[in-house]
Amino acid sequence: MREQGTNSRLVVLAAGGTGGHLFPAQALAEALVRRGYAIHLMTDERVRDYGRAFPALETHLVPAATITPSKPFLLPLQLLKLYRGYRAARAVLARLKPVALAGFGGYPSFPPVIAASRLGIPCCIHDQNAVMGRANRVLSRYADAVASSFPTLGKLPEECKSKLRYTGNPVRGIVLTKQGDPYQSSAADQPFNLLVFGGSQGARFFAEFMPEVLKLLPKAVLRNLKVVQQCRPEDIERVKAAYGGLELSFELASFFADMPQRIADAQLVICRSGASTIAELGVIGRPAVMVPLPHALDNDQLANAEFLAQKGGGWVMPQADLTPQEFAAFLTRLRYQDDELAGAARAALALGMPDAAERLADVVEELAHRPKITEMTEK
Repeated sequence: MREQGTNSRLVVLAAGGTGGHLFPAQALAEALVRRGYAIHLMTDERVRDYGRAFPALETHLVPAATITPSKPFLLPLQLLKLYRGYRAARAVLARLKPVALAGFGGYPSFPPVIAASRLGIPCCIHDQNAVMGRANRVLSRYADAVASSFPTLGKLPEECKSKLRYTGNPVRGIVLTKQGDPYQSSAADQPFNLLVFGGSQGARFFAEFMPEVLKLLPKAVLRNLKVVQQCRPEDIERVKAAYGGLELSFELASFFADMPQRIADAQLVICRSGASTIAELGVIGRPAVMVPLPHALDNDQLANAEFLAQKGGGWVMPQADLTPQEFAAFLTRLRYQDDELAGAARAALALGMPDAAERLADVVEELAHRPKITEMTEK
């Protein structure tokens, strides 16, 4: 029987306050709300930029710090902050008494998952990438289940492999509205939509690289090309000036609220390969040239990109190997290979998991309904 006083319809989600962690958490929240659950969110102060649409009754900001092994002199302060976060999370969870907690990685999820485990609250973690993040590697030992966006999950501790559940990476409802939108082929004399985007580092790289590429494209390609590109605010005028001297249509912005629509409109996407990007490309079904974030600790973006590329859904272009000349030649060839682009769109769509949020919600509900006799009080 379940412990008395537990809130039988309350689930707490814990995630770092960036889009990569919050977007799948939001998708799960939307699925659980549809099933009649109430949601509380534990995160950090970055939620102000990404969490406006999060369907939580209340958001709790929990102290957290990223462990940086390369700077051992910071370790005592980082551990102290994490401990403060643990105490804060434990106090909130002991008061709320949720039926389950789901963590989405990043060190802000560290204190809530540890606190939930210590309090006897069933918990799972979800890892968005093909290679498990450092925080989740530790947390997997405390979690009752480990959900993965990919069929295999690199660096999952051996003793935790029995907990693994393949759910896919949840995408928000705004993405599902464009699920499987038919790919629109573009003949040589028709408009060709090229979408370019990345996180802040990706936007900076593409702002420097793409103008050099486009000025090398033949006029026959430029004439029907429309570029939609995400740029950092400080780069927009410079990129605008570079594109203004070329015979092409373009639109630049630091943020596109309708990004799923932009993906659906594209004949080709050029992007980084974060987990949410890979998931959205699959659900919508669009071909992509992926330039993984270089120097990432575990090369997680490279592993994400290779998964999609190996299945025929796109092409991987390591940033260190790119030259404007070779990339311009590649784009010129690809522009006229309509069958190849359409085939990549179909391959990407075949890998998409539009039901990932529901599959993850099933995992959470299974945990929530586990018989438990636990005294969730401070000790």
